[in-house]
Amino acid sequence: MSKRILIVDDAAFMRMMIKDILSKNGFEVVGEAGDGAQAVEKYAELKPDLVTMDITMPEMDGIAALKAIKAKDPSATIIMCSAMGQQAMVIDAIQAGAKDFIVKPFQADRVIEAISKAIG
Repeated sequence: MSKRILIVDDAAFMRMMIKDILSKNGFEVVGEAGDGAQAVEKYAELKPDLVTMDITMPEMDGIAALKAIKAKDPSATIIMCSAMGQQAMVIDAIQAGAKDFIVKPFQADRVIEAISKAIG
């Protein structure tokens, strides 16, 4: 059975890039969200196996969304996506329960490696 993934990023282009990488590698993208608040709602509704979460977003940032999802489902598997230079935020995210992080611009093999490792 393919793993079900929720993609969260405020940039539609980034969501499309991740979706393309995942689809080509046998993962099923079950939903997309454009901000942290949507991510929390979609997570509850879709119950994905994994979430890719952008850090910098309007409404609710990725770290706040990560904490909200983890509060409802401590077993949630979330990988953070960040641009270069956000190391402090990445450390916050890992401490809040993120499994891993991938750096933009995405390299397909790194995305697949992080996801495969996170959901084993």
